[in-house]
Amino acid sequence: MTSIRRQLLCWLLALMVAGVGLASWMTYRQALAEANELFDYQLQEISAALPPVPFPKIPSSHDSDDVGIVLQIWNRNGELIYRSHPHVPLAPRAQLGFSTEHTRLGDWRVYGAMIGENVVQLAQPVSMRDQLAVMIAWHTLWPLVALLPFLGLTVWLVVGHGLAPLARLTQALEKRHPDGLEALPLRGLPREVTPLVQALNALLGRLTQVLNAQKTFIADAAHELRTPLAAVQIQAQLVARAQDDATRNEAIADLQAGVARATRLTGQLLTLARSEPAGHQLEHQVDLRALLTDCVAQHVPLAQQRGVDLGMDDQESARANASIRGDTEALRAMLGNLLDNATKYTPAGGHVDVSLFIDDGHPVVRIADSGPGIPPVERGRVFDRFYRASMGATHAEAAHQRTDVKGTGLGLAIVRRVVDQHHAAISLGDSAAGGLQVDVRF
Repeated sequence: MTSIRRQLLCWLLALMVAGVGLASWMTYRQALAEANELFDYQLQEISAALPPVPFPKIPSSHDSDDVGIVLQIWNRNGELIYRSHPHVPLAPRAQLGFSTEHTRLGDWRVYGAMIGENVVQLAQPVSMRDQLAVMIAWHTLWPLVALLPFLGLTVWLVVGHGLAPLARLTQALEKRHPDGLEALPLRGLPREVTPLVQALNALLGRLTQVLNAQKTFIADAAHELRTPLAAVQIQAQLVARAQDDATRNEAIADLQAGVARATRLTGQLLTLARSEPAGHQLEHQVDLRALLTDCVAQHVPLAQQRGVDLGMDDQESARANASIRGDTEALRAMLGNLLDNATKYTPAGGHVDVSLFIDDGHPVVRIADSGPGIPPVERGRVFDRFYRASMGATHAEAAHQRTDVKGTGLGLAIVRRVVDQHHAAISLGDSAAGGLQVDVRF
């Protein structure tokens, strides 16, 4: 696992070492330049101190291992009259001014000058100058090199102090109970850590909403399933207690109806649960007209069985070749619930009209029926789970003409979930036939 503290320490120490190295090189170069100036001045001063008068040939000095400055003197005839170190392989002729000679014993800094009747050549090893420059640079930089371990420890402590808020945040999260989803405090946090904590608080808020919704859903589902399952149990007992075939057949029919209602409720609950997550990826292009036509075709037999005329406005829908990005199965479930509600609550002999059109560049699916409709005061609540709209006298009379209008209260909740998932909008209104008109605008 990568450690931020270790990475920061390594990078900072590497930068400090690189900085010290660069400073050492620059200090050495500066010291070498100053040493060259000093030694060049020394060679000039030594040559100027020699007498300008001619003098006879002088025996050479004895060789020694410690070679500092080599002196050679020629007379006006070019005859070498003095050589301080015969073993140093310098040029047999002097070049006036400063120059650098490369010999088998290393590089030499050479200075030649005319002193009266004599030509004087002074030479000094370049290595001597390099040693002096290194010594000057080392005396300048050794305190900084000695401070490197202390600086490393200081960086370690400072980085640890800077990362302390993250450590405290980690400890606070580790100590929390799984149900502890309250927001983390922002007081005393560094500016760099605040966005992270704010993002965590936003995530905790969303998790709280999701968990609360799941708890509510589970409680509502358990409550709603209790009634049909209790009814199934009672009906099963009635089947067991039946004394004759007629009573038994009637009890079996009631039992089958109860099982069908429980099965339908379970299916609706599963559909709603699948539509719960808000982060569905809408990756597929869906031909809305083809999907709507298919859903209408699937509900036509059921509508005919209920005595309802279900049809689609082909002329208007043919002009609305709408393709949207969405989830095909979720859209199919939404349209299926809307069509099922429309045909279920429309009395026998009524009609349900389906159309698809483009309004201001947006595809709109419209389903209008001639049923009892929904009172305006309840249209905002019918999308809640397990909510069933009440009906007035007119609506009740129309609804009583149907024998299969028992719903689960989940159909429109599923519709709302799918609509939100596709960033669409749904509106309820009065149809031209006096029933309910549902518009889904994508």
